[in-house]
Amino acid sequence: MTLMTEVNPAAALITLRGISKTYPSPAGAFSALSAIDLTIRRGEFVGVVGQSGSGKSTLLNLLAGIDRPSSGEILIDGRALHALSEKQLSAWRGRAVGIVFQFFQLLPTLTAAENVMLPMDFARCWPSRERRARALVLLERLGVAAQADKLPGALSGGQQQRVAVARALANEPAIVLADEPTGNLDSRTARALLDILGELVRAGQTVVMVTHEHAAMHHATRIVELADGRIVDSEAAVHV
Repeated sequence: MTLMTEVNPAAALITLRGISKTYPSPAGAFSALSAIDLTIRRGEFVGVVGQSGSGKSTLLNLLAGIDRPSSGEILIDGRALHALSEKQLSAWRGRAVGIVFQFFQLLPTLTAAENVMLPMDFARCWPSRERRARALVLLERLGVAAQADKLPGALSGGQQQRVAVARALANEPAIVLADEPTGNLDSRTARALLDILGELVRAGQTVVMVTHEHAAMHHATRIVELADGRIVDSEAAVHV
C-alpha cells in the first residue's frame, strides 16, 4: 500500500495539517481523528472509506465547517477554516460547499424547486428574481424538472436524491461533500447518481464522498482509507 501520494501544492484546494478531533465521553476523551495530514487537488473525486467508527463522517463535518478540529489546521482555497467565527463559517459554507446527505434532508413542506432555492435564499448569491429559474435549470440537469412543484413525499427515493444534489449545486460550490449518497438507493439509481458526481468533477468541481460501497469507489480518482481515526492509505484509484 502507498501512504500519502505526492500532491502539487499549487493545485491544492483542501489542505489538512495535523488535524485531530477529540470528544468527551463518560469513559474519558474519545479520539475520532488523530494527526490527519491530507491534501486534495482541485478537480479530484476522492472516496473516503473505512469501517464504521473510523472517522469518515467526522472528517466530512470538519471539511464542511460543521465541526471544528481540536488541533491542527484546515485550509480550503487559502482560507483557514479553524480561524473563522461561526458567522464567517456559515457564510463561507453557504457559498463554497454543497452537501449531499444519505437521507436527503429535504424539507417536507417545500416543493422540490423550493428546496433547491433554499441555499440561494440563505446565501443570497443570486438575485431573488433569478432563483426559481436557476432551480429549474438544475432540476432539468438532474432529470427531475417534471417534479419541480411536487413535495418530497410524492417523489421516489432516487428523485429525492437528485433534488438533493441539485440543492447542493445551487450556489455553484467549489466543493461537493457527499455522505453515503447511494446508501438508500437501488443499484441502477445509485449508478446514475455516481455518474452525475463524476460529471461534476469533469466540469471542474471537487467531490469528496464517504462510502461503504465497493461499486462507488470505481467512480473516484483517489481513495483515502481511514482506520481508528488515522489515514492508513491514500492512493490513486485503479479502474478496471
